[in-house]
Amino acid sequence: MILRPVAPDVRETTEIGRYLRWLADRGHAFDGYPALHRWSVTDLDGFWSSVKDFFGVRFHTPATAVVPDRRMPGTEWFPGATLNYAEHALGHGPDDEVAIIAYSQTRDRGELTWGQLRDQVARARAGLARLGVGRGDRVVAYLPNIPEAVVAYLAVASLGAIWASCAPEFGARSVVDRFGQIEPRVLLTVSGYRYGAKDVDRRAEVGAIRAGLPTVEHVVHVPYGGHDLPGTLTWADLLTESAPGFEPVGFAHPLCVLFSSGTTGKPKAIVHGHGGILLEHLKNHGLSWDLRPGDRILWFSTTAWMMWNALVSGLLTGASIVLVDGNPLHPDLAWQWRLAGETRATLMGASPGFLMACRKAGLDPAAEYDLSALRQLGAAGSPLPAEGFHWVHERFPGVLLNVGSGGTDVCSGIVQGGPLQPVRAGEISGPCLGVDAKAFDEHGAEVVGELGELVITAPMPSMPVGFWGDSGERYRETYFSTYPGVWRHGDWIRFTAEGSCVIAGRSDATLNRGGVRLGTAEFYAVVEELPEIEDSLVVHLEDPAGGNGDLQLFVVLRDGAELDDAVRGRIAAALRGALSPRHVPDAITAVPAIPRNRTGKKLELPVKKLLRGAPVDEVVGRDVLADSASLDPFVALAGGPA
Repeated sequence: MILRPVAPDVRETTEIGRYLRWLADRGHAFDGYPALHRWSVTDLDGFWSSVKDFFGVRFHTPATAVVPDRRMPGTEWFPGATLNYAEHALGHGPDDEVAIIAYSQTRDRGELTWGQLRDQVARARAGLARLGVGRGDRVVAYLPNIPEAVVAYLAVASLGAIWASCAPEFGARSVVDRFGQIEPRVLLTVSGYRYGAKDVDRRAEVGAIRAGLPTVEHVVHVPYGGHDLPGTLTWADLLTESAPGFEPVGFAHPLCVLFSSGTTGKPKAIVHGHGGILLEHLKNHGLSWDLRPGDRILWFSTTAWMMWNALVSGLLTGASIVLVDGNPLHPDLAWQWRLAGETRATLMGASPGFLMACRKAGLDPAAEYDLSALRQLGAAGSPLPAEGFHWVHERFPGVLLNVGSGGTDVCSGIVQGGPLQPVRAGEISGPCLGVDAKAFDEHGAEVVGELGELVITAPMPSMPVGFWGDSGERYRETYFSTYPGVWRHGDWIRFTAEGSCVIAGRSDATLNRGGVRLGTAEFYAVVEELPEIEDSLVVHLEDPAGGNGDLQLFVVLRDGAELDDAVRGRIAAALRGALSPRHVPDAITAVPAIPRNRTGKKLELPVKKLLRGAPVDEVVGRDVLADSASLDPFVALAGGPA
């Protein structure tokens, strides 16, 4: 069902429309998104060079080719080219216009103009250079989503050094597990923060992190949270002098290291390059998110999620960015909507869980706040049920709902919407430009209309440069071992004949009973529409002898609800009617909370491993969890110590 068709004036009013006109002037005319997408994944040289030229990417030395060999892994992009990500991030905006607006529950609202941002980056650059930081050195940050984090990130990039960050709600063990892999030279940190109405002291964690990172030579304390950190440099010390400039580096030179969630093993240290992130984010932010100079993007994130890097990249388009630190639901569910109104956000990003919670609470944000500047509402992190699409369509007439899915691995979207694509209820509009996304069956054949593995069959510039410290073996095993030469992303997806798609959950969490395969997302879409159910998680414990196995459903009940036989019967009837009789659970158990990581993803696989008897410490680190106690009921069910 099409909720919103493509606007008739899309070619005159949007960035992708301007791009189409620009292409037509150069002999490439396309009648719509399908034709444009087809060209973007078949003529990689033509498409990616057009992105470079359309957005004015500056190479200090020119490339000898675009992509001389399409084979994966090991694709080389723009060989010979040199550039710098930070130079492009700081290359927009008059000195007196606002570049960053920062909201925090720890300190007062703040702003940085473009001129102030450029000055602070030049000063942080000089300070890091005084500490001996240069090309290839690693600088790590235990920082919240505050302006100092953005300044430090861009200063590090300007030097050709390499950035990695973790949010301060992570415990010391998780931080050391991540940062220790890349042997950093400098650590930037806060001593604490406020989360909602709660003050959090992190001095003990900072001490443990320092002790666990023997390569760190200098610690820089960013004042935040009201505590001193003896034996450190201060942020003010770092910014005493100015040295503007940008080190030209190769297209694939490491820009940052992002870490996987650590819920399926040791976190992967995923290395992303200057050129790949620059081109991918210009394409994504300009052509899909429709960002342009003067716009504002508000998307709640912590520094531990790739959405933080994507948020900072809003600067690449000349848009200003809104940073939000603290409890996103404090003091109430409407806080983010109020911020969107106050900042005149043109793009607001939200998790599907947040949108569904607003729907269940009966909120009508557009009636309560001035959201007239809003053109797009982005949703990512987990699937959005059809009911969420209808709620947005009804509450925000004229606003484009752009639902997407991607990941840390490519630091961007793989499938999503945009102004040139219609919005269909319950479906993602289709593959992103430059992303040759398909669904494969177990034999490597493309399937349409049925669930399959999400794969990418042509290279993208933002595919990782590699994993830090890896010879290439773990990288190949992670993405290319199932289908040689084809990227397997790990999601379970169904494409329609129209090109739209539905993400049905992680493929390693797929339910399979009696030969019927079903993604967990479709399961949740049924269960969580029941009035008694607040949240849910399902796992399938397979029978080694080949039987149906044991299907376990865990539910969080709404206040006042009780998991009695009547509720169990309604759950079973809903699943039988909407899905299949094979997907009626063998057991339904009430739990206080569903385990999720800090980006909101349900942790089906760790729960499954726990129920099969794996020790909790080998399954997942507690501080990876949004709620550290959420695993306790599952540990108890498995008969292990909490």
